[in-house]
Amino acid sequence: MTDRQGVLYLTTRVGFAAAHRLWNPEWTEAKNREVFHECARPHGHDYALEVTVRGIPDPGTGMVIDLKELKRRVRTGFSDRVDHRDLNRDLPLLEGRIPTAENLVAAAWSMLEASFPEPAVLFRLRLYETDRSFVEYFGPAVPAGHPERNPHP
Repeated sequence: MTDRQGVLYLTTRVGFAAAHRLWNPEWTEAKNREVFHECARPHGHDYALEVTVRGIPDPGTGMVIDLKELKRRVRTGFSDRVDHRDLNRDLPLLEGRIPTAENLVAAAWSMLEASFPEPAVLFRLRLYETDRSFVEYFGPAVPAGHPERNPHP
C-alpha cells in the first residue's frame, strides 16, 4: 500500500426546518401567484443540507477532518442559525432577497466558508428543499483563467 492518497471529499448531511414565502414585492399579487404558484403563500419545508469538504488526509490521522468536527461546524455555522426560523425575516443574508433554494444555498456558503480553512476546504453544498428537489452550489463564480476555476486539483 502506498502513502499517496491524493485529494478526498468528505460529506455530511444536516436537516433543518424553516418557513418562507416566495414573493416579489415589486410584482402584483396575480404575477406572484403566476410565477411562484403555491409557494407564494407562507409555508415550510424540512430541508436537508449536504456539506462536502475536500482536502488531503493528515498522515497521522488518515482524516481530512474529523467527522464529528465537520458536523459541529455545520451545525454552529448554519443549521442552528436557520432551524425553525422564517427565512423571509430571520436570516440577515437573505434580507431583500427572495428566499428560494438557490438564494438559501448561496447564503449557506457565505455562512460556512470561513469555518473551513485548509486542510478541509468547502467544496460543494447540496440543499434539498424536498426529497426530490435540490440545488447544488460550488461557491461564488470564479473568473475564467483563475487557478480555482477547476475545482478538482
